[in-house]
Amino acid sequence: MKFLLFGTGDYYNRYRKWFEEQEVLALLDNAERKQHTVMDGWEVLSPEEGIKLEYDAIVILSFYVKQMKNQLLSLGVEGSRIYHFYDLNRLLFGRKPVMPVQYYLNAKEVMEKTEPVPGKVLLLSQDLTMGGPGIALFHAAEVLAGKGFGVVYGSMLDGPMREKLMEKNIPVVVDENLQISTMRETRWVEAFSLIVCNTMNFHVFLSERDAAIPVIWWLHDAGFFYDGVDRNVIGKIRLDNLKAVTVGPVPAKAVKEFLPAMECGELLYGVEDVADGGCIKKNIEGKLRFTTIGFFEDIKGQDILLEAIKRLSADIRCNCEFYMVGYNGTLFGEWLRKKSEGMKEVIYTGVMERKEIHELLENSDVLICPSRQDSMPTVAAEAMMHGTPCIMSDATGTAAYIQDGKDGLLIQNGDILGLAGKIEWCVLNKDLLPYMGKKARGLYENYFSMTAFTDRFLEIVDHALEDSLQRGENQWARMKDS
Repeated sequence: MKFLLFGTGDYYNRYRKWFEEQEVLALLDNAERKQHTVMDGWEVLSPEEGIKLEYDAIVILSFYVKQMKNQLLSLGVEGSRIYHFYDLNRLLFGRKPVMPVQYYLNAKEVMEKTEPVPGKVLLLSQDLTMGGPGIALFHAAEVLAGKGFGVVYGSMLDGPMREKLMEKNIPVVVDENLQISTMRETRWVEAFSLIVCNTMNFHVFLSERDAAIPVIWWLHDAGFFYDGVDRNVIGKIRLDNLKAVTVGPVPAKAVKEFLPAMECGELLYGVEDVADGGCIKKNIEGKLRFTTIGFFEDIKGQDILLEAIKRLSADIRCNCEFYMVGYNGTLFGEWLRKKSEGMKEVIYTGVMERKEIHELLENSDVLICPSRQDSMPTVAAEAMMHGTPCIMSDATGTAAYIQDGKDGLLIQNGDILGLAGKIEWCVLNKDLLPYMGKKARGLYENYFSMTAFTDRFLEIVDHALEDSLQRGENQWARMKDS
């Protein structure tokens, strides 16, 4: 087959290896600065130029599949020739290479050792970056290891979290084949008595599963992450001996639409308490510091915040500073920075390390989450841990736990004037913010603390193992009988 690959960003870097032995005619990208350059030996063209080539398939390497597919369709591309990276299992059937599996610490020893239940638990992550879902699964690994389970942390991709896991003496397996392989094709996972899969990225993996091994599927994903999902593939997932849990109401709504037969419980993540008396804020003097944190993209809504700032009166604006944290080298980020030229109160920090983020949250007066869609932003829980109240879009999962005006402030999704009004309220009522921050700290302790997470997670794990034993399908019981 002859391929065109649409997208040259993060997901291109994640999936390009699968095409090194394939015939790739060109890469496609809408960014003019990238067009007619060469990446990895392939020329980058505009979509309009690329579709004039004699290709068999266009593979979208981005989570913005809906917009990109619509663009291709508008250019006259047949829908049957448009694929997503989720489709690689069937698209490369019979031609997909096998990547070597990497084992760290005593991962192989844990897998090969036969022991009584609870035995061995495998936690599977889409990567080893320090993103929210990965950090949540890291804490889950810590909890299980502390309770004596034989824990192994598996990942589709390597990354900085591997060192942190190894520092905790948690063995790691990095298997890039997990990106496109099913459970039945991944034989090494058979060594475990329980598997925890993190995020929607594992729906292809679960589409062909050994139902004798209980699975907890922890879903963090908002609805737009499902745009590239083939309903026929997700419909193949066997639901027996599988417990699905979601990080609040936003992913629960998405699951209900795409897999209505699968019942979901709730499992909020836990955030480690690193605040040093952070629930007690001093009286605020000088300018109010508002902070927003996230990758610069349309879904995160930084443009909504920027427009809201512009709506503020000069008297209010001169009493504020707005820290915009995150990678802003995207087309969206470049456009946003250009629009904010001359706005001295807007400060772009770029990417910050976790320690720096905590220091910033500790010294911020308000966190703003203007997202158009966001399951349960980790930074909101971290802000509340530091006693920093949040202004939340009602399109975020965190909004369901906030009482407007008591322990945080809520706005409607995309409401520019509403956000401007909340910012103005904070300036005019800054003496109330420390009290609101203390209430926000209470939200953290009740819903997002490690204590709350540990209790709920262990309950779910115990039920998954007990249900499997009662059905007589536990793997270790079968191995003993044989």
